[in-house]
Amino acid sequence: MATEYTIEAAASASQSSVPITNGVKKLYKPRYIDIGINLTDPVFTGLYYGTQRHPNDLSGVLQRAKEAGCEKLIVTGSDLKESRKAVQLAKEHPRVIYATIGVHPCNCSQFTKSPSPSTILDELRAMAVEAKASNHAVAFGEIGLDYDRLEHCPKEEQLKYFEAQLSLATEVQLPLFLHSRAAHADFIRILSSFSSRLPRKGVVHSFTGTKEEMWDLVEKGWDIGVNGCSMKTAENCEVVREVPLDRLQVETDGPWCEMRASHVSADFLLGMGVGPKAEEEEEEDQNGELKEWKSVKKERWAEGLMIKGRNEPCMIGHVAWAIAGIKGISVKQVSEAAWANSVRMFGVAE
Repeated sequence: MATEYTIEAAASASQSSVPITNGVKKLYKPRYIDIGINLTDPVFTGLYYGTQRHPNDLSGVLQRAKEAGCEKLIVTGSDLKESRKAVQLAKEHPRVIYATIGVHPCNCSQFTKSPSPSTILDELRAMAVEAKASNHAVAFGEIGLDYDRLEHCPKEEQLKYFEAQLSLATEVQLPLFLHSRAAHADFIRILSSFSSRLPRKGVVHSFTGTKEEMWDLVEKGWDIGVNGCSMKTAENCEVVREVPLDRLQVETDGPWCEMRASHVSADFLLGMGVGPKAEEEEEEDQNGELKEWKSVKKERWAEGLMIKGRNEPCMIGHVAWAIAGIKGISVKQVSEAAWANSVRMFGVAE
């Protein structure tokens, strides 16, 4: 368990602004849009490091997401191949799954290893134009910079193809799905040079930067995506506390970025709903129910169970509850704000 925040401190942060459920007349049912979920990863078909460990259970993953109130899922395109897969999933699950199209900074060597980098850009452009027209793609990305993992792609290559893809995005005119790790100065400099040509802006997903970097982005019109990795440390949680509700979006980034008991966010999650009862009972419980599913090792897979270590979109409620605890507000305030922001940006409402 995290040591910098105690459960008592988390409960105190929530206070009576988060009503408890005793005696309420109506249970709030949250709704979510998971703006970052990697459903093209082989683990969602039971394949781990090239070995089939259990049957394809993507249908079960989607059913659990639905039960958790996760009504829309935006599947991340991380390179040309994965973007095609994301679009195909969107075609197979219309009005539920949507795709992003782009090449992740850690995959930018795909361009330099190609005999014709311009051909890849042309293919991305054609795919994005077609998928936008059919409403299967709602964002361009995941693009950006990652200086924490330069072993995957050198800095100069990342810079070159971040700019190249931003130029392409100005043609396609989709909102951006962005990635920034340990690269804020270059990231915001380049992004700002294209900003006036990208009126739909975008979201910096899986945000783990500083408070100053967050405000720099927000003040320039960019949204902030929060998942389990965004709330690991006390410093992370202080940043999340300050993210304005009108710039907040929520995600799981599954199968990665799961929330763990060792993260500081766990204290806030456990502390939610603890504290003095409001003097006057609310007509509606403002938190709703946090659903749980049993998890087993992949070797013991069974229908209806989650796999340990494989984050799923059904866990997005845990993200929202932790954010609510950190901010000292209700889950309803978090989920409705994030829903409205994602609908505004990506246009995924019915």
